Amino acid sequence: MESKVEKTLVLFAHPFLEYSVFNTHLISFYQDKENITFRDLYEEYPNFHIAAFRERKRIRNYDKLIFQFPLIWLGIPPLLNLWLSEVLDMKWLGKQNENPLAGKKAMIIVSAGGSENSYTQGGMYERSIEDFILPLTKSLETLGVSVEKTLCVYAAKQKKIEEVNEIQQEISKFLS
Repeated sequence: MESKVEKTLVLFAHPFLEYSVFNTHLISFYQDKENITFRDLYEEYPNFHIAAFRERKRIRNYDKLIFQFPLIWLGIPPLLNLWLSEVLDMKWLGKQNENPLAGKKAMIIVSAGGSENSYTQGGMYERSIEDFILPLTKSLETLGVSVEKTLCVYAAKQKKIEEVNEIQQEISKFLS
């Protein structure tokens, strides 16, 4: 019996990609992978006019979702926030056959300029990155998505290629 190949949608939202070597490396990682569709929300929606109906149709075709973005002012990027507000629909709750997110798996990859210590109880921000992105995590879980992994990438500007390779291995585990 042949196993079904799972398809993955990467929703990438970085308003300043030209300044992010780390994220550029990860984007190149996705490009040679089969069954992965990469969508750069800032490239696709530069005027912030989300085609919500099209996006809802799109996510139906995938088994896994990867949300990749930088932490901006202790939250998710504005365009990703708008995408979530316009695409996710609370009417999906309790309607298993009409909810395009029910049963999907997700991974969240968040990059930050600050050190890991900055995001601790005694650090500069006194909270973890997971705390700052909790609305995203809880929204997905409420709509039936299993958030399998949250990968926080600290001091992203200083990442060496070996460290980027380790992160790519984590993504590969999620994809398999």
